[in-house]
Amino acid sequence: MPIQRRQFLTAIGTGAIASTAGCAQIGGSSDQSDGESGGQAGVAGETLTLTTTTSTYDTGLLDEIHPNFEDMYGVSVDAVAQGTGAALESARNGDSDVVMVHARGLEDEFMRNGYGINRRDLMFNDFVIVGPESDPAGIQGMSSATEALSTIAESGSPFISRGDNSGTHTKELNLWEAAGTEPGGDWYQETGTGMGEALNVANQQDAYTLSDRGTFISQRSEIDLTILVQGPIEDGPEILANPYGIMAVNPGVHDNANYDLAMAYIGWITSPGAQDAISSYQVNGEQLFFPEAVSEDPNFQQYVPEGWSSDSDDE
Repeated sequence: MPIQRRQFLTAIGTGAIASTAGCAQIGGSSDQSDGESGGQAGVAGETLTLTTTTSTYDTGLLDEIHPNFEDMYGVSVDAVAQGTGAALESARNGDSDVVMVHARGLEDEFMRNGYGINRRDLMFNDFVIVGPESDPAGIQGMSSATEALSTIAESGSPFISRGDNSGTHTKELNLWEAAGTEPGGDWYQETGTGMGEALNVANQQDAYTLSDRGTFISQRSEIDLTILVQGPIEDGPEILANPYGIMAVNPGVHDNANYDLAMAYIGWITSPGAQDAISSYQVNGEQLFFPEAVSEDPNFQQYVPEGWSSDSDDE
């Protein structure tokens, strides 16, 4: 089913997860009295460590929305921007309380191995294939992302890969596999960097690259690249969808994980108020992320690894 801008509820009751945080509102008054608004018992004064993707950090989204959470609970958030693979590895090593990433396959593996619990769908945007306006490979307007990549490879036009096991890099590798093409050679360069730096390298070398839409929009005024193949937000192929998820680190595996604060954060960021703030966040007049935690038609597969079933399901 093609991705669509979903219709979100304007008001709901207390959330099923972290009910004390589920009614938090961004940019408006909460139901708390003035005496309670400076922090919540049990977590006030603590620091939440969030490992997240470079796209959520570099776009400025977290800087925009986190002050509300910090003020409401009297805490601080240490957002560590890494590629998805590195963010999950930090959590695996017990160096994170909560993880916000965008590679469902890697998230599922993280949960299956017992490191992550209470996953929620958070928001989405999409991936786009960008490159120089001259478009030497001639991919502009193609309706197939895999055909576009095959065309780039066949033409030998330069392509910049993040090469960092991030969500974007994982998506890129999946696209090459779907295209039946193994990238390599002088035309293909791995930077081992975040999305922002990869875009800068592609700009310097008049090269193509795969980018999440949010980071590209946030940097578009500083580079000469243009979107040549759109993602599903602009009616492009569904294969370029880019959903984000959030989950707590399992305190049963790492007893140093701040589970109470992690769950308060998950409850807050999936609440209607925070979801509205995500929807309202723009750069240069363009929306970067589309919330999907609050929906009239929730997807219950979000809570468990894809394909998971209990023993009772087989009976």
